[in-house]
Amino acid sequence: MLSEVRASIPPMIADLEVPVVSSRDLSRARHEATDLERVADGVLSPLAGFLIRMESVASSRIEHVEASPLAFARAIGGLKENDSAMSMVAAGAAITKLIAASGATIALDEILTAHGALMRDDPDVTERPYAGRVRDVQNWIGGSQHSPRNALYVPPPPDDVPALLRDLVVFSNRADVEPITQAAIAHAQFESIHPFTDGNGRIGRALIGAILRRRGVTPHTVLPVASALAADTTHYFSLLTAYRTGDVAPIVTDLALSVETAAREARGTARRFARYVEDWREQARPRAGSAADRILPVLLTLPVFTVEQLVDELRDLPERSVYRGVEVLAENHIVEAVTERVRGRAYAAMDVLDEFDDLDSRIRERITRLRGA
Repeated sequence: MLSEVRASIPPMIADLEVPVVSSRDLSRARHEATDLERVADGVLSPLAGFLIRMESVASSRIEHVEASPLAFARAIGGLKENDSAMSMVAAGAAITKLIAASGATIALDEILTAHGALMRDDPDVTERPYAGRVRDVQNWIGGSQHSPRNALYVPPPPDDVPALLRDLVVFSNRADVEPITQAAIAHAQFESIHPFTDGNGRIGRALIGAILRRRGVTPHTVLPVASALAADTTHYFSLLTAYRTGDVAPIVTDLALSVETAAREARGTARRFARYVEDWREQARPRAGSAADRILPVLLTLPVFTVEQLVDELRDLPERSVYRGVEVLAENHIVEAVTERVRGRAYAAMDVLDEFDDLDSRIRERITRLRGA
């Protein structure tokens, strides 16, 4: 019988003297992030929403939460879907809440709010009471569900977690640490504290984006760094293990590479977003000012929609005109129905949905090549 468990208690980091690691890589990564926002000028708002959804899918995949693009599309549209698709949408809501609240400071209350958004409707009903709450039980990584025997890592006891989280928040709000280094260390520290019964990985990766937002690296967008981390989860988990042994450099270097890669490949997406509306107009040739014509730019921010949602967006257009506009776009293969039912039917702009897979593939291919160089 297992009579003793040795938990790991990470050191406090609020006043950590942070080593300078890979300064050239960090500088290049910051430059790429800045350049993404320059290229995306004019489509920043729809691009930001797209990249948050992208990040939620990749971050969920690391936790073995996966759904088909069609199922995810229907869930985005507000339709009831399978548990994985609904969890991905919840992850997007959590990322949005944490990053939107982090323009000036990182606050523990906002981290808890984001966790609440992620977990309050979790498929595992036993986890729902813990949504937005710091754990009061011991947890572990690996081993079995019922015992920490042979666990890969046993986080600190619950009594130590509040102080460790307060310390982490202080570190996350420092202004004297290089931003990507700060995000990497804060993320690894968060995962080492493992403050929740579930959802630690997704909230911990959202913290990366929150710190990059606060430090001005990505003032308007969100970088899909989880796609780079998901490209090789064994490698990613080894970075966290190295951090726990006191080696900070690997995760800082890899996050710099992930930021650089995600930003560079997202530039291609930004350029596509800038062209979509004109390409669609060329494809459908709607009359200028018609319902079909006015729907096109809305598709960038609302790539999955019902007619009722479009009516709310285009308030001065009669519902009948909006219906006809959607029919025109469907006839020209710009949107497709993603549900079979007639009432409340959901449609999707397939070019935008296809870009999820395209961008993810580009990031995975590039990061794999760079890590192997």
